[in-house]
Amino acid sequence: MAKTKHMRTFIWYCLVILISLTTVLPFLWTLSTSFKSDSEILSGSMQLIPSHFTWDHYKEVFETMPFLNYLKNSLILALGGVATNLFFGSLAGYSFGQLKFKGKKPIFLVFLASMMVPSIVTMIPTFIVLRGFPLAGGNDLTGTGGLGLINSYWAILLPGAAGAFSIFFMKQFFEQLPKELGESARIDGASEFKIFWNVYFPLAKPALTTLGIMTFQAGWNAFMWPMIVLNADEMKTVQVGLAAFQYNYNTNYGPLMAGTILATLPVLVLFIFAQRNYVQGMADAGIK
Repeated sequence: MAKTKHMRTFIWYCLVILISLTTVLPFLWTLSTSFKSDSEILSGSMQLIPSHFTWDHYKEVFETMPFLNYLKNSLILALGGVATNLFFGSLAGYSFGQLKFKGKKPIFLVFLASMMVPSIVTMIPTFIVLRGFPLAGGNDLTGTGGLGLINSYWAILLPGAAGAFSIFFMKQFFEQLPKELGESARIDGASEFKIFWNVYFPLAKPALTTLGIMTFQAGWNAFMWPMIVLNADEMKTVQVGLAAFQYNYNTNYGPLMAGTILATLPVLVLFIFAQRNYVQGMADAGIK
């Protein structure tokens, strides 16, 4: 019996180490390559530690493109997405989780069904709507004559202001909270929004932290949609900017790896400081 237990523990640790290697090793390889010289990168050497450390690739990232501006754009869009999804997602999640109203189940099923639609299917209709937005970007009242919301932050923020996943995630959390809290507040004459904001919203910190990290990561790493709607150079995000190091059939690996490391740091730091609430929020929301 003891041998079987030790064998299971040994197999478990072997699997954990193997999975860790497959996830951590690519990051370490990227970090190592960012410090290698061009000749060492192109030599195909499998050495993890560079023979000669160089900061030239990091300098080249900032000299080749307005990298700080790209970081600023990504930060604004990621934080904006977090703010809108936390507020609207929590508001809708509270409604589905705590309130009773006609058509509650069918409406929620529609939200769930929308999660199954590939985003690429809705890209063209969404682009047309944003392009023809009235009285924006030079458009007249009929939505013609200009670019609408294209090449503006709103082209990213509006379509994803209240994602179906954020509503589903917060609904799972709010429906676990006791309904007696809201009922006692209603007896005291509190409005429904006041009950949400003052009673339930403060209790959702673990779930909000988890959703915030996931939303920030998705917004920060977004590539396809920002590349379509933010084609002006001053509006590009960091992920779109990094694609400039891949052109024709050649790739400038040194600056690409350096830029990738710089683009990874904000999400990595955020997760390190918020990982406890992240894990707790995932457990509380019932996602396994």
